[in-house]
Amino acid sequence: MSGTSLDGADSVIVKLENQRCQVIQQQFTPYPAALKHMLLALHNPGHNELESMARTGNQLATLYAENIEALLKKACLHPKAIRAIGCHGQTIRHRPEWGFTLQIGNPALLAELTGIDVVADFRSRDIAAGGHGAPLVPAFHAAMFSSAEKHRVVLNIGGIANLTNLPATGGNIIGFDTGPGNMLMDAWINKHQGRDYDRQGTWAASGSILPDLLHRMLSDSFFARQPPKSTGRDTFNLAWLEQLLHQIKDKPRPQDVQRTLLELTAVSIAMAVTQHCGNVDELYVCGGGAYNNALMQRLRQLLQPVPIALSDTLGLAANAVEAAAFAWLAKQTLHGLPGNLPAVTGACGPRILGAVYAA
Repeated sequence: MSGTSLDGADSVIVKLENQRCQVIQQQFTPYPAALKHMLLALHNPGHNELESMARTGNQLATLYAENIEALLKKACLHPKAIRAIGCHGQTIRHRPEWGFTLQIGNPALLAELTGIDVVADFRSRDIAAGGHGAPLVPAFHAAMFSSAEKHRVVLNIGGIANLTNLPATGGNIIGFDTGPGNMLMDAWINKHQGRDYDRQGTWAASGSILPDLLHRMLSDSFFARQPPKSTGRDTFNLAWLEQLLHQIKDKPRPQDVQRTLLELTAVSIAMAVTQHCGNVDELYVCGGGAYNNALMQRLRQLLQPVPIALSDTLGLAANAVEAAAFAWLAKQTLHGLPGNLPAVTGACGPRILGAVYAA
C-alpha cells in the first residue's frame, strides 16, 4: 500500500481466515528521492506525462517486487505460499466527478517479477458504478473491528484522514474522508526543514494556532459537503495552502503554520465524528498519524470523553491496517465477493473490485 503521503510503500504478509487477520510479517520501504519527485510531478499536468507515467509505474513495480522479496525472506516463505498480492498502486489522479481514478504501479510487471498473482485497480469499478472509489478500507474495518456491544469509530490518518462509523451490530455503517491527515503537515515541514514528516508533532507543538488561517482552511467547500465524500492531493496540496497564506496580512512563522495545519486535521476529524457518528463508545486510530503525539493529544481533548486508542488494542498494528485492507480486498475479488460499501462510496450497489493479473 502506498497512499497520499507519498512517503513509501507499506507491505504486509497476512493470513486471512474466519474474519480474522493475522500479520505474519511487515515492512516499510521509503521512496527514493528521485521517485518521489517523479510522483509529485505526475500530480500536475506536465511535459510528456504519459511516458513519465508509464516509466514511473515500472519503477514502482520494481520497488514493490523488491519489497515483497525481502518480506518473503524475512518470513522464510516461498512465493508459492502466497495466494495473491493486493496492490493498490500509487494514486496520481483521483477525479470521481469526471468518472476516473488513476493508480500506477504496473501490476502486470509485478506479477512477472514476483511469480505471484496480482489484484489491482480496486477503485475504478466502484467509480464506474457511480461511487467515489474511496474510501475502500471501511469494508475491511467493518469485517474486522465491528462489535455487537460497542459503538466504534475507526479513524485512519494517512495523507488523507477517513473514518468508519461502526454502530453496535445492526446499525448502518458509514464511512468517508474527513479531510487532510498528514499530507499538508508533511509537505510544509519538507519545504521548510527538508524532513519527510514532523516526528511526534514536535515542530507543530512549538508553534501557535493562526485563527485567520484556520478559518480560511475550514471554509473550503469540502468540509460542508455531506457524506459520502472523498478527497485527495488534487484538492488539498501545498499550492492550496500557499494561496490561503497569501491572503493573510502578516507573514506567519513556519512553526505557527505547522501548528495550524495540525489543528485543521484535528478539528475536521472531530467535526466529522460529532456531526455524523452519534454517541460513540470507542474510537480506534490507525495510519501514520496515530504516531503523532501532538495530534493524538489534541484529538483526545476535542473528543473527550470518548476513549481513544490505537488499533493495536484490537489486535492489528496501526501501521499495518491499510496494507492489510488491500490484502483483504484482493481476497474478496478472488472469491467473487464485493469489496465496496455503497453507503460509504456512493456507488449504486455492491461490486466486485479489481482486476486480476495471473503470474
